[in-house]
Amino acid sequence: MAGHDGRAADGSGGCTSDGEASASCSGVVTYENRDHPPTDKAGFTVGERLGTATIVACDDSPEDGEGRPEGKTSAYAVEGGDPSEAIAVGDTPDEARLMEMH
Repeated sequence: MAGHDGRAADGSGGCTSDGEASASCSGVVTYENRDHPPTDKAGFTVGERLGTATIVACDDSPEDGEGRPEGKTSAYAVEGGDPSEAIAVGDTPDEARLMEMH
């Protein structure tokens, strides 16, 4: 199928209300009951469509009154990888971003 063009996913960190750094929920998707955070790795090949992943609802900065509601997107295999460790997500294979367990 399609190759990836090397675009990085947003993996920026968030802060707690007292200013301490915390893991960001930004960009996290759930597939088969596993959370897959975005990664900045490039150079992967998108494989077959696996199903649907859930985009986790996120409000990293509650004081701004804006957040992202839960959503859905397509999940794809990453050639040469195990879906329990890495998937690609996006509306199409050409737009898919790598999500990898840490």
